Amino acid sequence: MSDALNYLLKARPEALGHYFAFLKDAGSHLDPKTRSLISVITKVHAQTERGLRQYLGRALRDGCTPMEILDAMLMAFPALGLAKIIWAVDIILDMNIPGFAPEALTAPGQWHDVMASAKAKDGEVTRTEVAGRGLFVYRSKKTYQVYDSHCPHQSTDIPQLALKGHTLTCPKHGWEFDVKSGDCIRLGNSPLKRIESKVVKGRLLAYW
Repeated sequence: MSDALNYLLKARPEALGHYFAFLKDAGSHLDPKTRSLISVITKVHAQTERGLRQYLGRALRDGCTPMEILDAMLMAFPALGLAKIIWAVDIILDMNIPGFAPEALTAPGQWHDVMASAKAKDGEVTRTEVAGRGLFVYRSKKTYQVYDSHCPHQSTDIPQLALKGHTLTCPKHGWEFDVKSGDCIRLGNSPLKRIESKVVKGRLLAYW
């Protein structure tokens, strides 16, 4: 949401509240993926870069795959036109989201070797990179949680230096996350993207 909308929501909550209530109710019968894809399309149509970055991240968190997002834009070609689709793809490429890389789109999902499971210390957070993708790994006894290192807000790649204890702070807009749960605990309302993982023969594996 833009700074201007945030301001108006605080300054005139009685007026803007109806608008946001309408938007929420209008999508109440849609599943989260469909709702997110429609939101992406509306941002492409309006050519709102900040909104596209925000809703693209939300669509990915809601389970939309990069290929589904691209297909949604292409299906909306009669309304969007080629110029707006190219505009959106330029922004997606600038965001450097690993799942949108051509090789990732054409290759099926697979298990990636992350590290020796013993390398992740109990109660601590480790940042690593696998196949060009940044990951944060949190271990609690025999349970491992693996998160994408990109902030769900605008896909900023969060570095190791942004980690203090179990709190991860995005350097771009200050969103803070509890790495133990992945929840956003300050400023934002979207969690880190969790990646499926498992331990096999002493190796921690992650799937994407």
